[in-house]
Amino acid sequence: MLGLAAGAGLLLAAAGQQWATGQLTAPGPVPPVPVALTGADLTGAPSGIGWAGLAGIAGLYATRGWARRLVGALVAAGGVLALTSVWGATRPDALMEAVAKNATDAAGTAQVAAAPHLAALGPAMAGGGAVLLVLAGLLSAVRAPAWPGMGTRYDRDAAPRATRAETPADLWKSLDAGDDPTLDAPDGGRSEDPAGPGDAGEPAPLAARPAEPKENH
Repeated sequence: MLGLAAGAGLLLAAAGQQWATGQLTAPGPVPPVPVALTGADLTGAPSGIGWAGLAGIAGLYATRGWARRLVGALVAAGGVLALTSVWGATRPDALMEAVAKNATDAAGTAQVAAAPHLAALGPAMAGGGAVLLVLAGLLSAVRAPAWPGMGTRYDRDAAPRATRAETPADLWKSLDAGDDPTLDAPDGGRSEDPAGPGDAGEPAPLAARPAEPKENH
């Protein structure tokens, strides 16, 4: 979970970092204008996959078995997609195209003065975050079914467990744990009727007491 959170955080942080810088020139005695491009300007994959990675943490906690394997596989696939997008966005021709598109949006007569310069921090953060997602996703897909999941004490289909309460404190502990202390009693917690089959609804007769000796006057 920590690796997954760290990878998603790196991707989200890298999207706002400056990845490349370039210069635009225009006809006439105008000095070149610098252009800075962030990760979000070059590709939207790091931010989107970063949010998906954070959602994957909740998915791993809430699922079990094959569903948890599926969540881990999707997280790993997202990391691979993030790596691919980072590599594609940092190629020289892709950077030149991104700066040229910025020049077209800024002014129709502006041109790219030189090849853009690629910064190392932003792409490195995105690549590291993507690798962490791949590793965390693969580890989850392989090992997650053996990990403990969310508690089943509040599940509607959870079968109650019989617990014998020896003291009042044990009774409260069993209730807090979701156990039913009445299941251990005979007939589901119903006490047996001391009266006979034919005496239903009639009070039991008082036991005869031996006669007391009379006092001698």
